[in-house]
Amino acid sequence: MKTIFTFLLLILSLSGFCQTTISGKVLDEKGLPLEGANIFIEGTYDGTASDATGNFSFTTAATGTQVLKVTFLTYESFSQTIDVGNFNNKTIKMKESMNSLDAVVINAGTLEAGDKARVSVLKPLDIVTTAGAAGDIIAALQTLPGTQTVGESGRLYVRGGEDDETQTFVDGLRVAQPYGATANNIPTRGRFSPFLFSGISFSTGGYSAEYGEALSSVLLLNTQDEATQDQTDISLMTVGLGLSNTQKWSKSSLTLNTAYVDLAPYQLAVPQAVDWNRPYQSLSGEAVYRYQFESGLLKVYGAFDAARFDLNQEDINSDQKNRIDLHNNNFYLNTSYKGILANNWNLIAGLSYGLGQNKIGLNLDNLENVEHASHLKVKLSNKISNRIKLSFGADYFMTQFDEDYQQYQGSTFDSGYDANIVAAYTEVDIFFSKKFATKVGFRASDNDLLQEFNLSPRASVAYKTGKFSQFSFAYGDFVQAPRADYLKYNQQLETENTSHYILNYERNKSGNTFRMEA
Repeated sequence: MKTIFTFLLLILSLSGFCQTTISGKVLDEKGLPLEGANIFIEGTYDGTASDATGNFSFTTAATGTQVLKVTFLTYESFSQTIDVGNFNNKTIKMKESMNSLDAVVINAGTLEAGDKARVSVLKPLDIVTTAGAAGDIIAALQTLPGTQTVGESGRLYVRGGEDDETQTFVDGLRVAQPYGATANNIPTRGRFSPFLFSGISFSTGGYSAEYGEALSSVLLLNTQDEATQDQTDISLMTVGLGLSNTQKWSKSSLTLNTAYVDLAPYQLAVPQAVDWNRPYQSLSGEAVYRYQFESGLLKVYGAFDAARFDLNQEDINSDQKNRIDLHNNNFYLNTSYKGILANNWNLIAGLSYGLGQNKIGLNLDNLENVEHASHLKVKLSNKISNRIKLSFGADYFMTQFDEDYQQYQGSTFDSGYDANIVAAYTEVDIFFSKKFATKVGFRASDNDLLQEFNLSPRASVAYKTGKFSQFSFAYGDFVQAPRADYLKYNQQLETENTSHYILNYERNKSGNTFRMEA
């Protein structure tokens, strides 16, 4: 019995001698201690937590080369290969994570809304409840800083620019005809329903190199990635009605939306200062199909709009009014794919096509024009580290515009143009800390119609001054081809260009946003 007891005591003694002590101190980037950091040997149960002074110490039976890991909330995980027998009184410095919610956001000139936005400025419900907006995305955005209301056009004007200098993108792809049919001094509306979109980003300048052919601003509309449930919505308005239905399956979903608008009953009830022969009437519809692959998401978005009206307008050069009888047809198709490739590369690719057709009776004359516009896009991005994100991509824009003007018992005049623009860009986001970040990039484009090549640098910086506030500055050169009203008559024009310098201060707290820009 004495022999057995001696043997067990010897085993326990040898076990004690095999335990190795690991010790050190966990600090942040400023050299301040971090309390509660988890320190452990990977693949074992040996570890501990740092105390109030950042110190830690624990024993392990592991020997030789091992991997020591340290984790702490809102900080990047630390991992180091060590020699267990020689890791004592070591100092470990932790870096703040750039993915935390309180990290600085590069947002000079940009207003975001939606479920994925850090700060929501306008959600779909806000759009339909904004006074005077009547459920129109564009009308609601006109209440934001940096925009101007020009008469009653219903279009989006930013920092004194023309309405065509603001480009609209759906899931990253351009919409060449974002507005409904209209005439001089008659307000128009945007073509899209706000409830089909999960996020809205509106930039009043200094935007990413990813977007081109926009001199003043860009409006980014992102359709919902996934339907939440089967549902049917019915809307009744003083000017029309709408119907929407969503069907959801295990990996896919389909949303259909249609609306009918007729101003005739409203005109009878509340007469307007417009000499209508036939008030505005339209039938429109939208559809979104989504399919979730194992490592990607396919979305197909389609929209159509058929509208007409007939009115008489005064002419300052004549005592007789001009009669305008307009029929407009519009179709837009957008297909996009987002997926993950090897080595954590993210791919975004898509193709859009837009058709806009107008048949206009001008007194006894007739004018007809048609525009075909396509956009092909591919983008790759990757997080090189928690502090550096690289993205690059290419765009190809194709536009064909034809117009015929037929005089009554007279001549016919034809005009139009074909334009192709190829562009490429690259951009890098660098987070130096949770308080300071920068975005630098450039965009190169070539217009075969104007025979011009342009290189446009872009840069933004942001500094967080407090928990709820930050300063941002953005600079960029921007180019855009002249509008169709000019190009259809003269192709010997030059690309329009401008430079943006935007200083921004923003404070967000308790659901309230205070914003200043210069």
